[in-house]
Amino acid sequence: MDSQVFCQTLKARGLRFFAGVPDSTLGRTYTAIAEDPEIRYVPAVREDVALGVASACYFTGSLGGVLMQNSGIGNVINPLTSFNLLYKVPALLVVGWRGVGGEPNDAPEHWIMGAKTAEMLDLLGVPYEVLDGEDAETKLDRLLAAIEELSIPGVLLVQPEVLE
Repeated sequence: MDSQVFCQTLKARGLRFFAGVPDSTLGRTYTAIAEDPEIRYVPAVREDVALGVASACYFTGSLGGVLMQNSGIGNVINPLTSFNLLYKVPALLVVGWRGVGGEPNDAPEHWIMGAKTAEMLDLLGVPYEVLDGEDAETKLDRLLAAIEELSIPGVLLVQPEVLE
């Protein structure tokens, strides 16, 4: 899916605020979001900071988004469990899924987290969808419906090379 089209798809669903930490899997998407005058993008030094910043949108009646790599899931577990899940503060996490498929699909430092990402989300009870190039809008809409229904964060796992 084209990153510009993905950006427009997010905006069409009311997502106008993102915070994030750059990731090569989402490279062009970062640029599309950061350069869009209708979206406020706040660069963050860590993924937990990005989640905190994006979570503030909830208190203004909107949904904030986070852009990050799946290795950053380790950095958001504490704020996710002790704040977002506990107090039902939703956010959309758009997560570049490094290491999916394991060896030799990515660098070795991504293999373990790549293999465990979905399991970690299942363990935490966080809804997620996998953006793999098919039915992107349907998957996004299903995830946004789950986020709204449960009032907790949800994760859109983006496989490498899906967003161009």
